[in-house]
Amino acid sequence: MLKNRRTTLIAALLLGMAPVFMQLGPPGGGLAAEPGPTVFAAASLKSALDRVAADWQEKTGRKPVIAYAATSALAKHITQGAEAEIFISADEGWMDYLADRGLIERESRFNLLGNRLALVAPKDSPIDLAAEPGMPLGAHLGEGRLAIAGTDAVPAGKYAKAALQSLGVWDAVKTRLAQADNVRAALRLVARGETPLGIVYASDAAAEPAVRIVSLFPETSHPPIVYPAARLKGTESAESNLFLNHLKSPGAAARFEALGFGAPSKAVGR
Repeated sequence: MLKNRRTTLIAALLLGMAPVFMQLGPPGGGLAAEPGPTVFAAASLKSALDRVAADWQEKTGRKPVIAYAATSALAKHITQGAEAEIFISADEGWMDYLADRGLIERESRFNLLGNRLALVAPKDSPIDLAAEPGMPLGAHLGEGRLAIAGTDAVPAGKYAKAALQSLGVWDAVKTRLAQADNVRAALRLVARGETPLGIVYASDAAAEPAVRIVSLFPETSHPPIVYPAARLKGTESAESNLFLNHLKSPGAAARFEALGFGAPSKAVGR
């Protein structure tokens, strides 16, 4: 019965939500593994979480089924009844959104990771620009645009807008944005040279060899970047609890750190 339920769930994700999700599951070969817990995770986690999930699969023989997309899109799909066992958000706001609707197990919630916000350019770009008050960002865009995740709902875009407002340069660039559905899509615009600059997480820059970090934004220029994780309501299982514990393990922490993530800098919200 469990295997049939998993198969039905995976088929629903593939058929019903394919336009939303970037990729399901960590890459891998060899013998097919039994499906493990279903995880909805922020797009910026993909490179690191794929590796962490592969480590868990090697230990347990279970392959987590992971759907990556913008945090805002994932949260809204959960409210619409999409089945998952674990949610990992790129900010506390969307986790609070689900908590307010009684859709997470509050006692399972914890802050998994932190991150930094980075101004990036194509690898061979000569742009040299410090992220500081009054920075001439518009001048460095030339005739191009600034790649950024959606500033109204996507956490990376909201952090970026807050940083630009804090540094006093938002008004100069707000009409010159190339807004993407998620932060990895914004990263690809820069990597392909379609925009001269972009704002993404430092971990995204670490995962993409076709870009380089021009500068890091001051951490005081935007709210702390925090990735909370939680089990969704009514989904408690031995596997989901074991995978959440694996995310907290030293081995997982080393994987995340190697790919540009840091420790969370803020206590769990409400």
